[in-house]
Amino acid sequence: MSGQRPNGLAWCDVAERCIALAWSAGSPAGAALRLCLVALALTGCPRSQAAEPPYALLGRAAPDFALHAAAGDTVRLSEHRGDVVVVSFWSSRCTPCRTQLAALNRSLATYRSAGLSIYGVGVDDDPAQARDFAHSAAVDFALLLDPAKSVSRNYQVDNLPMTVLIDRNGTVRHVLRDYSAASDALYLQQLRALLNE
Repeated sequence: MSGQRPNGLAWCDVAERCIALAWSAGSPAGAALRLCLVALALTGCPRSQAAEPPYALLGRAAPDFALHAAAGDTVRLSEHRGDVVVVSFWSSRCTPCRTQLAALNRSLATYRSAGLSIYGVGVDDDPAQARDFAHSAAVDFALLLDPAKSVSRNYQVDNLPMTVLIDRNGTVRHVLRDYSAASDALYLQQLRALLNE
């Protein structure tokens, strides 16, 4: 097997495009995503070893939580049913986290009136350090503190920043495990689709 399609497109590229489409399609695409990962492995593509594992919470109810804000009251996720909710996990030691929180703040300014709620969940061990970061972040949404990491464990956080998009029914629909210009564009596309449902 040459690893090439008749039109010259490598099987590795086909499988990776399949995975990208399955991720962007949301929860109904879980089976398709598994098939894509199998296809990538069967091609013998060297990149198959580095393929991102599927996020186990896709298509499931978002785990409820109640966390104290760095400034303000306690936030309970279940009280925001009916809104599209974005939960972004951050750390004061994560350089891209600050940039991503600023990008999320811009999306909140644009889409709050359409029913968007955003929360940042800090996973720092030191609450004082997390509070200092939260006060300097200058965002218009609550930055919550999870020093025991119980919420981050429930959400299976494996990279920072990590952003979870939850639909109006409380179902996890998308996850982004990094921040870049490309992931920001994908986030906005996914967010708009959820807000329009």
